Amino acid sequence: MCSPQKSGMNALSMRMVTRSGSRCPGAGPRRHGEDPAPLQKGEAVAEGKQSHRPVKHQRKARRLCVAYEASDGEKDKRAEPLKEPVWEPQDWQQQLANIRTMRSRKDAPVDQLGAEHCYDPSASPKNKVKYIKQTSAILQQRYGGDIPASVAELVALPGVGPKMAHLAMAVAWGTVSGIAVDTHVHRIANRLGWTRRATKSPEETRAALEAWLPRELWSEINGLLVGFGQQTCQPVHPRCGACLNQALCPAAQGL
Repeated sequence: MCSPQKSGMNALSMRMVTRSGSRCPGAGPRRHGEDPAPLQKGEAVAEGKQSHRPVKHQRKARRLCVAYEASDGEKDKRAEPLKEPVWEPQDWQQQLANIRTMRSRKDAPVDQLGAEHCYDPSASPKNKVKYIKQTSAILQQRYGGDIPASVAELVALPGVGPKMAHLAMAVAWGTVSGIAVDTHVHRIANRLGWTRRATKSPEETRAALEAWLPRELWSEINGLLVGFGQQTCQPVHPRCGACLNQALCPAAQGL
């Protein structure tokens, strides 16, 4: 059995332990040498979250670029590159009008016998017969007796050149594929200065004319100039005195 004094000391120790264990974080300051009271589970989690919470930084202001859509007119101006001015001969419109006046009667050989002049005059008759027989066989075998509907296929036929191909496209198919240039058109275009520089072949003249002459005039030029060459602007001894273009023609000024 314990003595009364010892029992009192044990009771005092138990009260001190009980008070120490029941101290909470907000109970007041700890005394010197006193260990901190352990945190409860919920309090430890809350403190951990608070200590690792990211610090919010103030966002920097961003510049906002606003693009305005251009109007239709502005789009067209920006999209179209600068075009080089198209060369065209001086006074060509007046020269053309004068030729139309001189050809208004439609009484040149080409107006009556045009088909008979659509051949190569330098070729012998027997060579022409050979071409006709070969071409007839090809048309029968490949095109069912008809003719091709493209310039590339037409010039592939024996004896058919670019001039005849463009004429066939215009007459047979109603398609203006290019300017039909023969010796008359070649000669007159150079005399009038309708080529930027002198040309040496009908095909070179065709390319030079197509570079500037409006397309709506392509179908008219062949028949107009061929008849003009047969009647007035002849290969030898041209009738410049009877030509309305005498004052506008560079070749006439040199005669």
